[in-house]
Formats: sequence, C-alpha cells, structure tokens
Amino acid sequence: MTDRRNPFRDAQADRSSASDVPDTPQTRAPAYRLAFADDDFLCAEALRPVRLQLELLKPQMYLDDYGVTSTVVLFGGARIPSPDTADQAGTATLAGLAGYYHQAQVLAEKITTASLAKGGHENIICTGGGPGVMEAGNRGAALAGGVSIGLNIVLPHEQAPNEYVTPDLCFNFHYFAIRKMHFLMRANAICVFPGGFGTLDELFESLTLIQTGRMRRVPFLLFGRAFWDSIINWQALADAGTISPEDLQLFRYVETADEALEIIANWGSTEARADIPGR
Repeated sequence: MTDRRNPFRDAQADRSSASDVPDTPQTRAPAYRLAFADDDFLCAEALRPVRLQLELLKPQMYLDDYGVTSTVVLFGGARIPSPDTADQAGTATLAGLAGYYHQAQVLAEKITTASLAKGGHENIICTGGGPGVMEAGNRGAALAGGVSIGLNIVLPHEQAPNEYVTPDLCFNFHYFAIRKMHFLMRANAICVFPGGFGTLDELFESLTLIQTGRMRRVPFLLFGRAFWDSIINWQALADAGTISPEDLQLFRYVETADEALEIIANWGSTEARADIPGR
C-alpha cells in the first residue's frame, strides 16, 4: 500500500500480510516475527531505551494532533473522597479533606470554561486520571463541556481511569519518569492538593525542577495550608540552610479555587520566570 506522501509499503499492511503465511516451523519461530509486531522482543530488557522513547512519543503525538498547547496540572490524593461520600472515608481526617475534592472540581470547571472561551487549546486540565482529587479535576472539566487529560499508570493493584477523562486523551504509562515529563512539559500552573506519597513525590520533583532552573517558574499552588504545614516544616529547611529563604517564595498557599484562579490570572512580569533549557 503506497500513497503520494509515503512511497514505501505501509507497515500496517505488512503486519497484516505477515500473519497470512503458510504455517511452517520457520514462520512459527519467534525470530520470524516482524520486530515492531513482536511483543516479546519489545518487552526485552535491551529494548528499554526504545520503550522509553515510545512512551514519550505516543502521548506527544496525540496531544499535538488534538491541539493541546498548554495545561493546568492538578496533583492530589487518590483517597480524598467527594463530599457526598465523605461519610464512607476510612478516617475522620480523610473525611475532613473532602472539601478539597469540591475545590478541585470547581477550579477545573472554571479553568476549562475560560479555556473554551479562547478556543479550547490552552490550559487543558491534566491529572493522573485516577480517583480522588484526580477524578474531581477531570469531572470539573467535563461539567464545563471541555476535554481533560488523564495520565494513568500501571500499578500492581487493580485500577482504571476515572470516567470523566476524555477518552482520546487518556494515556497509560509503564515508566513513572516519562509520565512526570508529560505532567510538566506543557504546564502553565501546578495545583497541589492534599495527598500521600505520590503527591509528595510529584510536589518535590516539580519544585526541584523550578528551583534549579530546569523548568520555567509557573504558579505553584498548595491547597490547604493547615495540611501542608502539619506534614512539612518548610521554614526548618530554610533555617537549616538546606534551601535558600527565597525558595519559600516558589509556592503559595491557597484555600479555594477562586484564590488559585486569581493568582493564575495575575501571573505576570513580577514573577521570576526562567525557561527550561532546550524545551
């Protein structure tokens, strides 16, 4: 199969032809399989660099085709309940955090509404695609009538994307590192809600990239000062000299979606904004 854009035979066509061959010891041998259609070969340890490249490339191509130019990223706990399920939360603390599900949903809905008014290609909501705060973000975007991104990852326990992620923008990852790159490559703002190890991992990695100038500075908003101050003594890090006092200005506390929206809307020339080298 050929066309004017590509004079060579189409790979899909050859994959189909390769499956319709005489059944012989030679054609049954793993060595005979087309390399790009051989799952065992692609999953071999030596092919890890290729798999890393594929995981970076596939979402990039889909997002480019969809016209996504920038995102607003929502990080937060998968266990944060919605207000209507708070009474089923495992602990009183989790139940008390249900309000942040609501704030994440409101934030995503309002950001998506503003995005749609400008054509719907900028500030697309991006989450990890799971439950809790992630679900709230995708849900808010859906309520506004817009699209949203879900960056899911394969985990040992059974899990699936939440029902509000736009199907064409729902991706599944094997490598945490590549997933993190896709979270931040297009980010115009980072909003971090209460969460656990995964949220903390994403928080500190993002802050480190901004602190070291590997990523341009964007609004970095921590929802729930009481929660964050109870688990991280930021000032102690500065007092110990392990971070600079100025590093405490890399993020801001907010309590509501409206506070976050105001900071994002007014983000401008007064903020230090270093570009990512080679972005």
